[in-house]
Amino acid sequence: MKSSNSRRAVRMGDQIMREIGTLLVEEAADPRLQLVSISGVRMNANLRIAEVFYTVSGDEEHRREVQTGLEKATGFLRSRLGRNLKLQYTPELRFIFDDFLEDMVYGKPTQAD
Repeated sequence: MKSSNSRRAVRMGDQIMREIGTLLVEEAADPRLQLVSISGVRMNANLRIAEVFYTVSGDEEHRREVQTGLEKATGFLRSRLGRNLKLQYTPELRFIFDDFLEDMVYGKPTQAD
């Protein structure tokens, strides 16, 4: 996915990040989505796709359960985003586990190493 660094894309990504974080805390009924933190959102060039990066503690199986829960909640989250942010077009949401912090804590090698 070709991402956009335009001000509009960054601003929209920030709004989506805040709104999804709020929705997960206040309205998500799925217990798998408790303690999920949204760490960032990257928009593609035409603002039609939002890659939503998240973190959650736990083992690999718990992460898979959280990923499944997020994928099941995508329709709900997308409809609420469109309504709450008053978007003409609500982007497709793609959830990606953000392992950056885990790599930093456990000393996994980065691309620069």
